[in-house]
Amino acid sequence: MAKEKPLPTDRTSRFLKMGRIVGGLAVGALKEGANNLVAGKPLKANELLLTPENARELTNRLSEMRGAAMKVGQLLSMEAGDYLPPELTQVLAALRESATPMPRGQVELAMQNAWGRGWEAQFEHFTYQPIAAASIGQVHEAATYDGRKLALKIQYPGVRKSIDSDVDNVSALFRFLRLIPQDYDIEPLLAEAKQQLHLEADYHAEAASIEAYRQCIGADTGFELPKVDISRTTPELLTMSFVSGVPIETLEDAPVRHRNQIATRLVALVLREVFQWGLVQIDPHFGNYRYQTEEDRIGLLDFGATRRYTPEFIASLRRLVNAARQGNIAGIEDLAVELGYLRPDEAAPYRQGLCEMLYAVAEPLRQQGPFDFGHSDLSKRVAEHAISLRLHQRYLHFPPTDLLFLHRKFGGTYLLCARLKAEVDVNRLVEPYLH
Repeated sequence: MAKEKPLPTDRTSRFLKMGRIVGGLAVGALKEGANNLVAGKPLKANELLLTPENARELTNRLSEMRGAAMKVGQLLSMEAGDYLPPELTQVLAALRESATPMPRGQVELAMQNAWGRGWEAQFEHFTYQPIAAASIGQVHEAATYDGRKLALKIQYPGVRKSIDSDVDNVSALFRFLRLIPQDYDIEPLLAEAKQQLHLEADYHAEAASIEAYRQCIGADTGFELPKVDISRTTPELLTMSFVSGVPIETLEDAPVRHRNQIATRLVALVLREVFQWGLVQIDPHFGNYRYQTEEDRIGLLDFGATRRYTPEFIASLRRLVNAARQGNIAGIEDLAVELGYLRPDEAAPYRQGLCEMLYAVAEPLRQQGPFDFGHSDLSKRVAEHAISLRLHQRYLHFPPTDLLFLHRKFGGTYLLCARLKAEVDVNRLVEPYLH
């Protein structure tokens, strides 16, 4: 866990914090420029602004701000990383890790604002050191006098009110750094980021998502979800049962048969979410999964980022998957237009490159028998396709955000299966959903 630091809690202090970030980067750029002059090196503005030292500084400062300032960096990295310059992607990728936790005084104030003075009396034990810290809030462990173990998700003070201004300020900062090319229209993604963040910052909405997901998963005993204590939940404090277990990535040293079983369960769950329920938890961060050894059960955490998909969207996606499985490039192209990957008048180089990338992504679905995630170079090849698309920048545009969030889910699940070095018969798992 990173060292605790106070959180700027109002718009003015957060704006001033952003101003200090810009000032610090400018000073760093001047120092780098002076060094380059002495060494006789050329002065390139983007290289001066994003030196390795400045990149670390930017990542650290956004992590300290938490909230939308950190979250928008995560979203840009996860949802649009393949479409952005590598310099920006490398900076943003570091924001996927844990945030800087807030100090005890702010934790106590947040709890008091939620439950009033004397809130400590409700617990036999409360752990002030958070067990997890993310962009919107941090999670604390507690125990009640009747023996229940709870997880309390405490939202950072001021986060909800600063979402829109944070997103705008971070966008302006990235423009200042010249990391987003002028041809890139990221406004739809930023607008969606604001909407998604407002939803994630409403813990009553997350409680409703947990219950909706529980209804979908039904009697499946292979998974455990937290149970919300609605009487102790507010829009900024989510009180849940504690879901135990070890981090799921620790299973990478388990016997191969066991790793394959766990990965198969996870892939099957994703397919149910998308094609059966139309309700998708779109944040596949490794930390959102726990494995319970004795019960052979997977704990599922964090439903703040949960998205619903319409039957019409799922039907089009199903047709696209079928076309990609069959190697039907013309079908891929038609459905890419229907779903919004391509504009009807798209230029030929971009059209061809995008269709080739969609065909490549579906490789696990075409393979007869288990797909070896641990030894596949698919992610590398997809990245190369994305780099090729960037060569045609003037044609480039982001797919609709519904698709970008699914990319996040599929990509994160792929990475987890690769981390487990698992082999999964994806073709067999997806077959029932494609008719």
